[in-house]
Amino acid sequence: MTGAVLTGLRSVPEARADDAPGPKVPGAKAPFKISLSQRSLRQEYVAARLDPLDFPRVASRFGVDAVEYVSTFYESKLKNKRDLAELKRRAAGEGIWSKLIIVDGASALGAPEPKSRRRAIDEHKKWVEAAAFLGGHAVSVRATSHGSEDDQVKWLSDGVRSLCKFSEPFGIDILLENHDGFSANGTWLGEVLSAVGHPRCGSRPDFGNFKLDDGREYDRYQGVRELSPFARAFSAKAYDFNDRGEETSINYAQMLKIVLDAGYHGHVAIEYEGKRLSEQAGILRTQQLLERVQTRLAAMAGSSGR
Repeated sequence: MTGAVLTGLRSVPEARADDAPGPKVPGAKAPFKISLSQRSLRQEYVAARLDPLDFPRVASRFGVDAVEYVSTFYESKLKNKRDLAELKRRAAGEGIWSKLIIVDGASALGAPEPKSRRRAIDEHKKWVEAAAFLGGHAVSVRATSHGSEDDQVKWLSDGVRSLCKFSEPFGIDILLENHDGFSANGTWLGEVLSAVGHPRCGSRPDFGNFKLDDGREYDRYQGVRELSPFARAFSAKAYDFNDRGEETSINYAQMLKIVLDAGYHGHVAIEYEGKRLSEQAGILRTQQLLERVQTRLAAMAGSSGR
């Protein structure tokens, strides 16, 4: 099945998987790097049309050099150490860095009851160990809790801090991602990150996850600006594109300027979540948009002597 999907990548008329990535300005240095989140191919994996162990090879077809795995596709693989070793071998063979693991489906690190928080911490430990084995630098976790705003800050920061203490000897960062509830509020999530107070704690701002519980949208640019000082990874969420190739709900140029102004020059992960285009076409459109912004920002940096 993987072969069929890879063949499909080459047949997409509006984008080419073998286009050379990076800025097209002679002598310019890329202001950021591009990676691929496995969430972008979630339908392929849910339908079992792709083998999770083959994700590095699939990602290499897009010309990226780093990937973000999704934990739910590897639950069964952790039971067999040979599977994890095979994933590591395939990533190395493709020249792909297994940058981080996105932990989905685990219990709330901010559970109100200490016993429940300890259980959640234990559920996350195996992913910390897996990330370290694969040579990654982080796991991304949900900022999930219950109760009042102040109580959630207290309980979530306690759970994350405990997980950071576990991850420290492994050299793995614990990254909080904006998602549901209070975590879609950049000010609140920044308060949690400050309260954790551990050097292994950081953020993974997502360009798109800013819907509050009451249905209102938190200002995404403000949210990313508030979370960027803590950032050690970014998710470039994309839903759809206009006829100029621009994302229809997110101004990528504005968003990526915020990223660079915060001093971040690492990987920004493609995370396509649209429905109109196929997942492969959506990934390629997102990549092309990121590369165009790379080119413009590199040219601007070159002209200003930065």
